[in-house]
Amino acid sequence: MPPGTLFPSSMAQHFWEKALRKRGHTLAAFYRNQPAIGGMGRTKRHSQQITLGKLIDAALNRVPPRLSPDLRARNAALIAQTRAFQPEIVWMVGDNTVIYPETLATVKRETGCKLVYACGTSPIVFSHPIDRAAARLYDLVLASDYYHGVQWLELGARRMECLPLSACDPDFHRPYALSDAERRAYACEIAFVGTLTPDTLYRRRIRALEALTGFDLGIWSVHDVPESLKKHVRGRALGEDMLKILSAAKLCVNTHGDFVFYGGNLRLFEVAGAGVAQIAEDLPGTRAWFPDDTIIIYADYADLRAKVEAILRNDAAREAMAARARAHVYQHHTYAVRASRFEELMKELL
Repeated sequence: MPPGTLFPSSMAQHFWEKALRKRGHTLAAFYRNQPAIGGMGRTKRHSQQITLGKLIDAALNRVPPRLSPDLRARNAALIAQTRAFQPEIVWMVGDNTVIYPETLATVKRETGCKLVYACGTSPIVFSHPIDRAAARLYDLVLASDYYHGVQWLELGARRMECLPLSACDPDFHRPYALSDAERRAYACEIAFVGTLTPDTLYRRRIRALEALTGFDLGIWSVHDVPESLKKHVRGRALGEDMLKILSAAKLCVNTHGDFVFYGGNLRLFEVAGAGVAQIAEDLPGTRAWFPDDTIIIYADYADLRAKVEAILRNDAAREAMAARARAHVYQHHTYAVRASRFEELMKELL
């Protein structure tokens, strides 16, 4: 990662860190998923298949978290770090399977901090029991999807704000100049970069892409892809490579996961920052965050095909829409704008 930073530049947390530091805040990071015993954890590739790794993980998941020496050591390390740092705010990233509720209660009691929980997924679908048990300790939940925020209120969180955790950083999320080799490798009519596994969580995405297989469709994913789409897979994409892929495409399709009914995934703002036209399904958040002339909205898969065919035929209209979307997100949906709103919320809490 870049010298002096807490998070790798491919992570959204890096851009939050950059924006908050510019506003004069001091930050420290605790990587809860880094083992305290046995070295670094491994990066997982999601697959539909039963593997030895999955069987091992399943067996380990049956061990109560409080009986795990490694998790107990991680919780102790977090308490020690907060005692030394004395934070005003502890920002907990979602999908926690490691930090005990009693650890968070200790941190709040000893430091007097406010606890902010930030998530982009549904607690009904994804959260772990220890995550839900801590909900009443959360002073504020930041939810990318409004409905997920309501679910956290139902679990006991004190307050929620529908604030997309994703945004764009104009220094990074921008159109990229491509070499001839990169353009040959990445060029396509329609690009999709994201997750499609398991199909129980991403069926809407899969069906949307299946509806577009008659076009020049390129799919990039770090995880497995359903058999019906494998001939369109072009490789993996993270960080700057993802922005180069988007820069080479005429259009990006951005269908949310099946657990999202309001909207607000990472790609929604990143694609616009890259200066690429995008088409997304009709969700309240998408309409709230993007004016009609900055994005294409589809109602069903027949509508998706028809609108894709029409916009691919009209280069001038597509490029004008992409330019408007880029200008819009640079004004309203940068990490600096997000950090400003977060700061307002913190002043209310503190």
